[in-house]
Amino acid sequence: MRTLQLLSLFLCSALLLFSGRALADRFADVQIEATELAPGLYMLIGAGGNMAALTGDDGILLIDAQFAEMAGKIEAKLDELAQGQRLQVLVNTHFHGDHVGGNAKLAADGRIIAHDNVRKRLRADSNFPAEGLPNLTFTDQLSLHMNGQTILLTAMQPSHTDGDSIVWFKAANVVHMGDLMFEGRFPFVDTNSGGNLQAYMDVTRHVIANIDASTQVIPGHGALTNRAGLERELHMMEATLAQVQQYKSEGLTLESMITRGLGEQWRGWHWSFITEERWIRTLYQALAD
Repeated sequence: MRTLQLLSLFLCSALLLFSGRALADRFADVQIEATELAPGLYMLIGAGGNMAALTGDDGILLIDAQFAEMAGKIEAKLDELAQGQRLQVLVNTHFHGDHVGGNAKLAADGRIIAHDNVRKRLRADSNFPAEGLPNLTFTDQLSLHMNGQTILLTAMQPSHTDGDSIVWFKAANVVHMGDLMFEGRFPFVDTNSGGNLQAYMDVTRHVIANIDASTQVIPGHGALTNRAGLERELHMMEATLAQVQQYKSEGLTLESMITRGLGEQWRGWHWSFITEERWIRTLYQALAD
């Protein structure tokens, strides 16, 4: 009996050690890539949601924080870009882990800003560190003034989640969409967290109407884009929703729709998380709501 207990303890310890190493190693080869969009304003790509960093004499403003395991690499890149300036403000566009995981490590001593519902959802997660919780929240709009820029945080209606915000850098003509845009791929509408596809489309229309052809658009995932990229995504959503509506009018079941698919035109939008099947389910649910 004693031998079995020792063997069990050894196996559990080995599993925990392996899991810890696996978590530590999953981003081992990922590097933070920076693209300057305007003087002192950068789009940062690594693992998880795209970030933006505004640097200058007032310190660093960072939009989103990716995963906790990426914090050291993010800090190193910010140090390279901002020559040792401190991170003063961190903004979370919503509550998903690939956007807030680094909060505690990156900004425990600074200002963390987000929609009210982001704080509420993160507080309800017993595994989320308290020092990473947003300590300034809003429900409509909030203006920040740093490094010669006016940064407008605008809460959106429940779309991707019930706590989405977009971030406008007015003078630079740059907007960070958070996960209200997935460039060139089917978007994730988190209906379990208040997301709504029709509202997601309305938000996309709203942003298109309020930017110009020169606006640089940072998506939550994917490459830097512009108004034309948002228009492509909106067209995809409208067209595939109409296609599923047509399937419904023909009396197809959900499973039959999945079997038939959306056609070759939208094949390139399929990706590992939101596959064609999952997108069809999202469209079908939107029509049922």
